[in-house]
Amino acid sequence: MRYRNVIPAVFIDRPNRFIAHVDIDGRRETVHVKNTGRCRELLLPGAEVWLSASDNPSRKTAYDLIAVKKSNGLLVNIDSQAPNAVAREWLDAQDFDVIRPEFQYGQSRLDFMMERKNERFLMEVKGCTLERDGIGFFPDAPTERGAKHLHELSGAVGYTPVLMFVIQMDGVAEVRGNQETDPHFCKALEEARKAGVHVFFLPCHVEPDSLSFLSKGDGSPF
Repeated sequence: MRYRNVIPAVFIDRPNRFIAHVDIDGRRETVHVKNTGRCRELLLPGAEVWLSASDNPSRKTAYDLIAVKKSNGLLVNIDSQAPNAVAREWLDAQDFDVIRPEFQYGQSRLDFMMERKNERFLMEVKGCTLERDGIGFFPDAPTERGAKHLHELSGAVGYTPVLMFVIQMDGVAEVRGNQETDPHFCKALEEARKAGVHVFFLPCHVEPDSLSFLSKGDGSPF
């Protein structure tokens, strides 16, 4: 996926999870943060960030904060909508007969349902922006919704259940549960694996104005 009208800026602070203050060529600007996670190790004062200009003139903020350079030099896409967009591009490159986004199953709306010949798949997509020593971790904030989706996948009947981690940074090939932040999700993830949910990782390449998948994915069940 690619963004339009991307400009660099410098991060100042984040008053709440929805907005941040940045410096654009000496001008202080309030921008929308496209990620409600903590991003504590990323959004630090003085960090290089990238903004995408909105084409909606009625918005309160003119820019979305979409990417940040970590202190170790790693460029991370933090747009929480990007993983689903990249997942859809990846799915379109496969040989599915049917791809349906936002598919209602049980008590949840899962990201995708796919069909290929006589096989049906349910897939939930999670984006990974947290990295430690070359390993990805999820989530970076507690997520009851994420655990709920795993329970739905674990009990799926008539579908091959899949959890895709879209890795929103280069050089990371594995995502683990973040036990320190959300042990409940980690327990649900382990139970999902034991129940037969296929967990696989989609490595991506990040540029300030784009996020693109690199390969078929490690552990793809398709």
